Amino acid sequence: MSTPFPFTAVVGQDDLRLALLLNAVSPAVGGVLVRGEKGTAKSTAVRALSALMPEVDVVAGCRFSCAPAAPDPACPDGPHEVGPGVQRPARMVELPVGASEDRLVGALDIERALAEGVKAFEPGLLADAHRGILYVDEVNLLHDHLVDLLLDAAAMGASYVEREGVSVRHAARFLLVGTMNPEEGELRPQLLDRFGLTVEVAASREPDQRVEVVRRRLAYDDDPDGFAGRWADEETSVRARIVAARKLLPSVVLGDGPLRQIAATCAAFEVDGMRADIVMARTATTLAAWAGRTEVLAEDVRQAALLALPHRRRRNPFDAPGLDEDKLDETLEEFGGGDGSNGSGGSDDSGDSGDEDPDPDGPDGGGGQPPQEGPDGGNDDGSGESSGEVPAQGEPSESGQAPSPGAGEQAPVRAAEPFRTKVLSVPGLGEGAAGRRSRARTEHGRTTGARRPQGALTKLHLAATVQAAAPHQRARGRSGPGLVVRRDDLRQATREGREGNLVLFVVDASGSMAARQRMSAVKGAVLSLLLDAYQRRDKVGLVTFRGSTGEVALPPTSSVDAAAVRLESLPTGGRTPLAAGLLRAHDVLRVERLRDPARRALVVVVTDGRATGGPEPVALSGRAARLFAADGVASVVVDCESGPVRLGLAGQLAGELGGTAVTLDELRADSIAGLVRDVQGNSRRAA
Repeated sequence: MSTPFPFTAVVGQDDLRLALLLNAVSPAVGGVLVRGEKGTAKSTAVRALSALMPEVDVVAGCRFSCAPAAPDPACPDGPHEVGPGVQRPARMVELPVGASEDRLVGALDIERALAEGVKAFEPGLLADAHRGILYVDEVNLLHDHLVDLLLDAAAMGASYVEREGVSVRHAARFLLVGTMNPEEGELRPQLLDRFGLTVEVAASREPDQRVEVVRRRLAYDDDPDGFAGRWADEETSVRARIVAARKLLPSVVLGDGPLRQIAATCAAFEVDGMRADIVMARTATTLAAWAGRTEVLAEDVRQAALLALPHRRRRNPFDAPGLDEDKLDETLEEFGGGDGSNGSGGSDDSGDSGDEDPDPDGPDGGGGQPPQEGPDGGNDDGSGESSGEVPAQGEPSESGQAPSPGAGEQAPVRAAEPFRTKVLSVPGLGEGAAGRRSRARTEHGRTTGARRPQGALTKLHLAATVQAAAPHQRARGRSGPGLVVRRDDLRQATREGREGNLVLFVVDASGSMAARQRMSAVKGAVLSLLLDAYQRRDKVGLVTFRGSTGEVALPPTSSVDAAAVRLESLPTGGRTPLAAGLLRAHDVLRVERLRDPARRALVVVVTDGRATGGPEPVALSGRAARLFAADGVASVVVDCESGPVRLGLAGQLAGELGGTAVTLDELRADSIAGLVRDVQGNSRRAA
């Protein structure tokens, strides 16, 4: 086994290290979610923490790590007698993104359970992680049903496996740590809320600190054992401090004053539910124990808020996590009077929460900054029809002039308020990744039939299995009440649920779309569809066309909020190269089909249907559209044409695509056109 990088040798990342250490002292804090760009020591710090965890006493031979002083009475390997045990290091178990449900929670031997009535249970990763660390790298890419199982086990301290009337329960208390790169997609807000603490990490911009990072990493790579030996004293010191804090924790008093500050802070930031209050209370108490105190101070409450609230402040999926520290300080000061346990912790401070207080975790604890809108719109590739007038920051006015970064180009406008959209789904039955949009054969959902298992049996169809075994009982010499079952009798249940699709937006950003201030409404519609894609666990991509070309503004990604950022900064102007946009989108689908052939695509073309620029633009766009129809790609055209006179060009385009057209008004879920509209098209799984 390779020598891990020492935890105490990690340069900077004070918030990350503190959050991990607090959970090492008290796993009841609820785990840590580490968000940040790649290459910021997220995984290194988590893996290094396991070396600091104190050894655990376990019952000898117990696969579920029962404590010898208080064994689990429901342990599948039990019952155990109270007595001496053996010591072993605390484990750090990694959950791969592609793990199956059986690998996570364990598996039952269904054949033995039916034939012999024996609960033959093979423990999963949750059992291995009991009383240790469970680490999920790229937790945002983990399937939702696995995340639900994981977080339920973390919240209840136990794992339940129930299948066809056979039930097994075992203890599963662990320190849960997840890491993620937000560029690859966000966790749903309700899942974010289940992590106790969150930390935003970023690479240092200080040259000296970056030099030290490189120096230490090179030294470790050259001689891991020697490098670890140089940090052995610091590691021993931190390990001893964790043990001391654990012993002190039951003696820490959370007074009425700090508790009132916690409640007032959660109310001031309008967090949902009561979990934030509970997590803050546990975190503040653990912070006091970590500092060697038995009394919770205001500085503990402030630090707890910086760690426990940023990810709970998101009011919609496109909001960046963060916390207004000025508002936090005002709230703590307002509710800081009372029992004398609410000071800043120093005897000669004058009570400020501390612009100059060297809080080791303050500066970076508040999360990301909202994206800034750039005033420049890029290169001039338009040829000139610039009829609309759009103010620089998207504030519509009757006569304001638009700054013109380039000829034929207008500054970006803000999107209109998003709304709930109709459900646009791909026809037919797919087999893509689990999601919430189109019908698909999935591991979870309603049972629709049975088949012979291909590989390991995961979902038994009991009735079909009994039906297959029943005719052979006499030939197999059945003499008792039990059913004689062979491997060939087992039947796998086939289930139907929902899949996530690739929703590829093809957006007209030409000058004709800017006329009469339509682009704000168009962006609002696309933003609404992006929000719908986020909720349905789709991948999204964004292709735009203007001037003379189409371009991929965002390659297909799970990060729907990244698409929202690109959309917000999208400038308009120039001619309408519809064919170029469609051809570019077709090329994107071709590449994605090779990468993920099981994920079906839904193309959403947002345009008024006009095609200008180049020779025979209308005929060329028709030929490009028919490529989608030939491939069986499901498509919908969002008709942005407005005014009393309509040319109906978007409807003609939808016909060429083999799809359907909806107006901006019909796209709303509350419109009289109905709540659900399936996309017309060939049901082939070509996309």
